[in-house]
Amino acid sequence: MHFDPDAAAKPGSGIFGLPHLLEDARIVLLPVPFDATTSYGNGTANGPDAIFDASSQVDLYHRRFGRIYEQGIHMLAPDDRIAQLSAEAREIAVPLIEKGGADSGDEREVARVNLASEEMNAFVYRQAAGLLSKGKRVGLVGGDHSTPFGLIRALAEMHGEIGILQLDAHLDHRDAFEGFAWSHASIMRNVLSRIPGVARLVQVGIRDFGASEVEFAKSQGSRCAVFYDEVMFEERASGATFESQCKRIIDALPERVHVSFDIDGLAPSCCPHTGTPVPGGLAYNEATYLLWKLKESGRTVVGFDLVEVCPGPNEDEPELDANVGARLLYTMCGLL
Repeated sequence: MHFDPDAAAKPGSGIFGLPHLLEDARIVLLPVPFDATTSYGNGTANGPDAIFDASSQVDLYHRRFGRIYEQGIHMLAPDDRIAQLSAEAREIAVPLIEKGGADSGDEREVARVNLASEEMNAFVYRQAAGLLSKGKRVGLVGGDHSTPFGLIRALAEMHGEIGILQLDAHLDHRDAFEGFAWSHASIMRNVLSRIPGVARLVQVGIRDFGASEVEFAKSQGSRCAVFYDEVMFEERASGATFESQCKRIIDALPERVHVSFDIDGLAPSCCPHTGTPVPGGLAYNEATYLLWKLKESGRTVVGFDLVEVCPGPNEDEPELDANVGARLLYTMCGLL
């Protein structure tokens, strides 16, 4: 059937208005509507649906990456069980979060939230491993930043050794933040502690962190490289180019790379409703330029996740967060 990439998306079409079925697609997007432990704003569980809806407005010719859609892109339907798990665990977690975290006596509630997170991790791992075994390239769409652990595990097992390029406002090295072992604020600590196949973590846009997180990053030695947002600004203020900074970032990565993009790595003007917005951050064009330079470097991007996209609560307000997220998602498909 003839497909016109310049035509409006047809009702009932797939992600980005594409006609691809799962068997036709080289790139498969796995939605994970889970945000049980978000500690400030919540609603990222609605991110996959909001991005899907906004994707119909994305034009399909990309100046740098070309006709990305020709690879075939298919987004799976969200799993009802994961959405149910998120809602149930969130209801348990909220009272603990509101009082500043779990105390002694909250062990039962914490265990129930942790079990929900572990079930979500196992689901993502099974889905990702199954798709990878069929030769698909996988991108995960969150949900909060706890969601990609299973995908990263599957990729590390498949490839033996990978690096992670993390774009984020936060280090995410908290130890069981607010009592939850699988907190969104603990994702990279869990990855480094539990997935030995991750040889290198390179973190960019970082500008909000605790002292213990900095110490954890230092304890990893050369396995963890942090490019603090404030330091990068100071370098540019003194004459450094962003291109030279991108080269240093990419040079720190191994041959095979997973990209973990928390939307709050961008300036808050691009994602005003994300759970934990932080002043500063990457401009949209800076972020996509870094992704292009990664592709241009010849490294193999083996997978990606895009997380923490949170649609605004006001239906009458233009949906900026999801529109930015949809365009980032299409660009990241170009990496695969």
